[in-house]
Amino acid sequence: MKITHMVYVVVVFGIALSLVFPFVFTNKNNTHTYKTESPKDLQKSSEVAKQEPVTKTSDKELAIATTSEEASEPKVPEVIKTPEPVVAEAVYENLTMEELINKLNRSLKSNLTGTGNLFAKYAMENNVDPYLAVAIVLHETGCNWQCSAQVTQCNNVGGMKGAGSCQGTSYASFPSLEEGIKAFIVNLKTNYYDYGLNTPELMNHKYAASTAWAGKINSYIQTIKNS
Repeated sequence: MKITHMVYVVVVFGIALSLVFPFVFTNKNNTHTYKTESPKDLQKSSEVAKQEPVTKTSDKELAIATTSEEASEPKVPEVIKTPEPVVAEAVYENLTMEELINKLNRSLKSNLTGTGNLFAKYAMENNVDPYLAVAIVLHETGCNWQCSAQVTQCNNVGGMKGAGSCQGTSYASFPSLEEGIKAFIVNLKTNYYDYGLNTPELMNHKYAASTAWAGKINSYIQTIKNS
């Protein structure tokens, strides 16, 4: 009985060994090292996982989005300022330069037609009464109807005497009508206005021998003003 018991024990032990040893050797050959994450790392990983993935927007998509935003924004209409009207300045007796020129032109005829701008220009530059200047011209040269030879041939608009003889006379001659008009008005300033002789009455004794000269000039002045 002892032998049989011993055999039985050996057999059971062998079976036990056959079951245990393969498991031991297998676990030994397949042993792996695992890293255990701390609770803090697990929480961080969880938060990252909850975040939405970031998608890179292409330049084309960005341009489309920008254009869409601009189109959706209401455009403020541009305010266009209306320029203020330019008011012409009065140059003589509440008349603008254009109005003065037109008034003078209505009395200037024959060779002096349309020369109101020259009379107005040089009269204003020399502080001479333009009505007085034109009145003297109309009386001295007849340009209210037909200009005299002094005007048509020598451009002498005021019957001025001086160098550059006109047709062998003592009257002056000028190369152009404008130069003749300018010289005439400058003569009124330097030889009359500068001496205080600025009305027909004050100019009469020096400009003409006839005492009726001033009355005739005043008559022309009224005609020019009323035109």
